[in-house]
Amino acid sequence: MRTPSPKSVAAMLSLAIMWGLSIPITKLGLETVPPLTLTALRFVVAVPLFFILAAGRLRMPRRAVPSIVALGVMGITLGNVAQSLGVRGTSASVGTIISATIPIFIVILAAIRLKQAVAGRQWIGLFAAFGGIALVAIGSGPGVDDLSRTTAAGVGWMLVSAVAIAFYYIWSAELTDRYGTLPVAAWNALAGLAAILPLAGWELARENVEITMLAFWAIVYLGVMVTVVGLLLWLYLLRTVPARVAASVQYLQPVFGIAAAAILFGDPLGLVFAIGVVLILGGLGLAVANRRPSPEAAIAHE
Repeated sequence: MRTPSPKSVAAMLSLAIMWGLSIPITKLGLETVPPLTLTALRFVVAVPLFFILAAGRLRMPRRAVPSIVALGVMGITLGNVAQSLGVRGTSASVGTIISATIPIFIVILAAIRLKQAVAGRQWIGLFAAFGGIALVAIGSGPGVDDLSRTTAAGVGWMLVSAVAIAFYYIWSAELTDRYGTLPVAAWNALAGLAAILPLAGWELARENVEITMLAFWAIVYLGVMVTVVGLLLWLYLLRTVPARVAASVQYLQPVFGIAAAAILFGDPLGLVFAIGVVLILGGLGLAVANRRPSPEAAIAHE
């Protein structure tokens, strides 16, 4: 195995920070912008950038359209809307650690879709991780205010998001192999945005929205850094380091996310929470052992 270059190491660290901060920054945006609207604005920023990057490669056969639209609705609309709803109903630290379980659901869905066998230690990892999720939710406590409160509905929405995004990764593999990652990402994002906009319009008629400077920069960060730049860094890493090394980003991002949550929101990090985090990350390590992650795993990430 070749040693990663300093440039690759810097890219891995940057990506771990970008993705790790995504949940706490989403939480900041949700202070004044409701979840459906925040998700729509995020992709209003990201979609034009995807189309610029994929320029000249955007033509798709008609037979690909239904699959691209369906995946866009699943991964972009459901995955990211559920994540925003989940972040609003969990503390930033809980949201961060639950979002790190996406690779676990990839293992489960790959076993269903691709008929990949799941080894005994991977099952142990899956059960350990789900036990960790329960402890994280319990160990976070009720919170001191709306920003740090964790509810059962919030945890549920975060799990729905993780499943939807994992589904997207698995089912998009054939499309990206055939038509290219950036073109599929661009059309998926557009289809997802088209599905989100009516929901955001419905929400705007019922809730107050204030685009503060903090909310504006949260939207820009999520659209540009997490969604677009994150994809480019992930693709760069897959070209320059072994996939197993690139996948270590999944282990680093919760560290940055939880640290940011503690600093920004004062999230309590007690012993039960810490045990839950260890179970989730340990379970994640067992569940994804000896499995090559999909190159598409950054397209819809939070």
